[in-house]
Amino acid sequence: MRLAFGNLLRTYGKTLLWLLIAISAVGLCAMNQWLPESHRLFPGDEWLRDRYIKIHAQDQHEERLALIDIDDDSIAKLGAAPWPRTRIADLIEKLIVEFDVRGVALDIYFEEPKDTIGDQRLAMLAAHGPIVLAQAFAFEKKNRVTPPQNGELAGGTLADQLMGEHPEAYAIATGYIANHAGLGNARFVGNIGFVPDGDGTLRRIPVLTRFNDKIYDGLSRALLKCCAKLPQDKLQMHNSRFSDVDENGFSRVEYSRTLSSYEVVPAVHVLQDRVPQESLRGKFVIIGSSSLSLADRVPTPLGHSTSGFLVHAQALTTMLDELEGRQYIKWPGKWIAIVFSLLTAGMAVFMFPRFSALANTLMLLLASGAWVLLAYQVVDHDMWFSPVSPLIANFFLLAVAVPFGWQTTQRKSRRLLGTLQQYVAKAVVQELLRSDLKDPLAPRELHVTTLIADMEGYTSQVENLSMETAASLTREFLECLTAPVLEKGGTLDKYTGDGLVAFWGAPLPVENHADLAVDAAIEIVKNVRKLSAQYEEQGRKKIRVRIGIESGIAIAGDFGSSFRSIYTAVGDSVNTASRLEDAARHFPHDIIIGKGTVDNSQRHVFEPLGERLLKGKEKPTTIYTVEVSA
Repeated sequence: MRLAFGNLLRTYGKTLLWLLIAISAVGLCAMNQWLPESHRLFPGDEWLRDRYIKIHAQDQHEERLALIDIDDDSIAKLGAAPWPRTRIADLIEKLIVEFDVRGVALDIYFEEPKDTIGDQRLAMLAAHGPIVLAQAFAFEKKNRVTPPQNGELAGGTLADQLMGEHPEAYAIATGYIANHAGLGNARFVGNIGFVPDGDGTLRRIPVLTRFNDKIYDGLSRALLKCCAKLPQDKLQMHNSRFSDVDENGFSRVEYSRTLSSYEVVPAVHVLQDRVPQESLRGKFVIIGSSSLSLADRVPTPLGHSTSGFLVHAQALTTMLDELEGRQYIKWPGKWIAIVFSLLTAGMAVFMFPRFSALANTLMLLLASGAWVLLAYQVVDHDMWFSPVSPLIANFFLLAVAVPFGWQTTQRKSRRLLGTLQQYVAKAVVQELLRSDLKDPLAPRELHVTTLIADMEGYTSQVENLSMETAASLTREFLECLTAPVLEKGGTLDKYTGDGLVAFWGAPLPVENHADLAVDAAIEIVKNVRKLSAQYEEQGRKKIRVRIGIESGIAIAGDFGSSFRSIYTAVGDSVNTASRLEDAARHFPHDIIIGKGTVDNSQRHVFEPLGERLLKGKEKPTTIYTVEVSA
């Protein structure tokens, strides 16, 4: 069982490692998708989403609402802010009576009473007219900060009465700044408080805020309740984007229109009758200020300095779109991101073991580009998923899988180099490394010369020797055979106990492979004769080597199974060399050479020995020998 598991691991180990890397990449994507936004592992979601929002925003004139701006020009002409309450009341009355606007919301709160007549006029307008006053809730949760509770809260609905309407969508307030008690009878009051993200950008607002046992509307929602004259069930907005909230109960502002889409009218123009009445008739109006002196400016995805009342205008646009029939079709952004990462990881598992690091890196870059384009569409249907998660997964694949593939290739190269150095001369190895062969050990059909050498009468030589002496004899004999093979650039195929098989012409083609093999054979014979002379001086038996050489077409390469492989050559010429070595026992010559080698040799003179029927051959073979000088 253990052996079978070990074999399985050796066979599929790399595949399992690739799968583990792929699963880890997809796991990172999935983990980042389901974590709350404030606890996600990787930043960048908001930055990328802001880019998408800015591109998505339409430059389409918003005809349903207008913004009355207490801007720097109005302040310069009519006096510094904050304006007297009577002037604010004049502005509101003018909008309602003369311009016949649908309703007015103020992005301004009146924390303390000022001029009595102005406050009374505002109180009457708020109690009986289509007016929405403002109050700002605080959402500070740090214990070291004491949240404010200034003014007197107005409006609100008991939480028990709204449990069927977004029970999970309430932002929990910890404090407030409200209007003074004299405005406590206002029918409609909307929250203008918010909490910017960590980078200071305002991306989300509380549509419904809970403080103690009451629920309070945001400014835009309160304006719709006040003045939209729509059935209450439509105001529930269960299909709105605002039904989706984060873990703190805040909803994303869609920012569907560019800032230039909104009609912004300076307040001084309204008060001085410099605005055509038809331009504002029937519209929702939000009164606010863009003046730098009032510091009501915030960074948004659309700009680094956006007037606060433009944020409420964006929220109102989204609500009006959906109340008028624009359907928000939600896509499962999280699952789309995970499926995309799964496909990319699957492609990586297939490509990484088979293609170069450059090709794999290019694949990941193309996949990342494709995701950026896809996420651009998904963000418009799901504003809460993490658009950077698949990019993080791709970066993980790039940072882990590419180096892993490179390391695997290096290990394979080192193993290949180590294998080659056991069989091939160093000069041949260096030439292989300089060559452009993708896999130099892959089986190929080559013209080679095979040399097979063996000790004659090996059994009789060692039968009376001790084990140590027999081993020493074998080792010294094989050294006599091996050194000339490697010196002449041959490839050592294998040892055959008391002999060896070698060939020239593979793994790299060699023009003079026949002559090199004959050179090696001559050196082998000289080495064996020297060793034999030493043995005879020691009173030991004489030894003789038999060598067979033949040239021809053979298939050379890495052969074997998943358990063990070896670089070798197979073919008729290899078999013939073996038969020639065996035939040497019948001749006094140590080297027997086939006709293929003779025909390919250019430097040697051969002595013909006639024809001989070799074992396994149907026709006689012409054989030769070469003289070995003393």
